[in-house]
Amino acid sequence: MKTRAAAANIVHRVINQGQSLSTLLPRYQQEVAAKDRALLQELCFGTLRWYSRLDAMAKQLLDKPLKGKYQPVHALLLVGLYQLLYTRIPPHAALAETVAACKRLKADPFKGLVNGVLRNVQRQQHDLEQKVDALPQLRQAHPNWLVKRLQQAYAKQWQDIMAANNCHPPMWIRVNESHHSRERYAALLAEHGIEAFPDPVAAQALRLARPADVSTLPGFAEGHCSVQDAAAQLAAQLLDAQPGELILDACAAPGGKTAHVLERQPALKQLVAIDMDPERLQRVYQNLERIGLEATVLQGDAARPADWWQGPQFDRILLDAPCSATGVIRRHPDIKWLRRPEDIAQLAALQSRILDALWQQLKPGGMLLYATCSILPDENREQIKAFLARTPDAVHQPLHADDTPAQPGWQLLPDALGRDGFYYARIAKQA
Repeated sequence: MKTRAAAANIVHRVINQGQSLSTLLPRYQQEVAAKDRALLQELCFGTLRWYSRLDAMAKQLLDKPLKGKYQPVHALLLVGLYQLLYTRIPPHAALAETVAACKRLKADPFKGLVNGVLRNVQRQQHDLEQKVDALPQLRQAHPNWLVKRLQQAYAKQWQDIMAANNCHPPMWIRVNESHHSRERYAALLAEHGIEAFPDPVAAQALRLARPADVSTLPGFAEGHCSVQDAAAQLAAQLLDAQPGELILDACAAPGGKTAHVLERQPALKQLVAIDMDPERLQRVYQNLERIGLEATVLQGDAARPADWWQGPQFDRILLDAPCSATGVIRRHPDIKWLRRPEDIAQLAALQSRILDALWQQLKPGGMLLYATCSILPDENREQIKAFLARTPDAVHQPLHADDTPAQPGWQLLPDALGRDGFYYARIAKQA
């Protein structure tokens, strides 16, 4: 399948059928030439990143919307617009290839329409953009409900958050210090022509100046480093597992945090990693095998621990709770269009059930670290405030000066340093 047609099909399936980009893209990449796979990823990510803005511009130029079986043609139009407005692809090439993709979509009669709309965009670009950009939700390409939630939660930062969500994400790696110190590994990268910068907070994190194929990273296949965002790397650092402890990593897939806990503390009594999704659990096994680590990996529902654990209570629990993933939109732009406002209350209710269930598996004197890749207060500070209020033996442990019982936890927002949005709260169980 040609690249533009593949991109149109993916965008259509995400927007109109609610399918996940991370599921669709690898499948379609096998159907295009190897040399075009990076382009396919760029077209899909970019079109979905700016979807509502591109959609509003296209609709200004269409006499009537393309519905039903013609929805893939509308998606193709948006792929064409993205190339013209956001890439360095020569306009004549973008036009020709996008129009030719109609044949692959079995939509030959629409060649004239696609050609005409894209040429009109070239001629009327300034006026079209002015009309669309009058509305902040279209200018920054976010759904209305999410814009309102961000305005409510972050009166001063909401526009910066949306701008960060639309940036290309940097590539972070986690150095396995059982092989190299972070400083030594950065020097090793430099010897291979790869520039990297240490994060001031995440102790094992390096940000690459430019994304690189993992095969070019020294010792990657042997587990000397892993790809993981700096904000996510803070989980193992804040958990601070100690020798001889029994640790639970709940909702562990794909296993980055599991591996990081073991890298930082190889003298654990046992680490138990659980997740509901058997396919994602395979990623946990793969990550552990590559790095040469061992854990007890179980399939199970974190809200029903009695179904999968009959052992002693845990010394520490890392709960990477299911969430809206609104902190990682720049890595997963389809989240903006797949997530619905009603999902937030449902996710918060699930998080609450898991917290209550896992608390019973934590020994007195133990500690639970609650984590999400969300930036919405309902899933984070409000969730932890409610848990502290209903749980008499839960003791708030501040992570920094602004982390108080009234405003518990540490909320990281997508930022200029390139970290994802993440939330952490640490809670001790009274001895």
